[in-house]
Amino acid sequence: MGNEYGASPEQGEQIRIVQETVAGREITLAHIIGGPLPVVYRKLGLNPEIDYRSSAIGIMNMTPPESAVIASDIAVKSGNIDLGFADRFSGTLIITGEIAEVQAAIAEIVQYFHDELGYVTCQITKR
Repeated sequence: MGNEYGASPEQGEQIRIVQETVAGREITLAHIIGGPLPVVYRKLGLNPEIDYRSSAIGIMNMTPPESAVIASDIAVKSGNIDLGFADRFSGTLIITGEIAEVQAAIAEIVQYFHDELGYVTCQITKR
């Protein structure tokens, strides 16, 4: 394999690879944090007046970033969740609520973006 100048790398020589993100239509993160500790809510500026034992935080990232607006609308209409943060400039969405409500909202967003909008979607993860 050649390096950027076409020569093969010598032993110990490092090859520099440049990666760029190209804005596509994709959901790159869909994660649910079940039963987060109160400190997580405080550090994120979320409502600390909740029952932590049955609560969850859902976090998503998508491109183009304006997709967060659509995802926010789907989330609040899907059930009893709170919109913690939605950023149309970074494509980040954070929602909170009961574990089942957050799971349902994230699943509905991923399904809609995949099936209706033709986005590439990631697997929903949970911890």
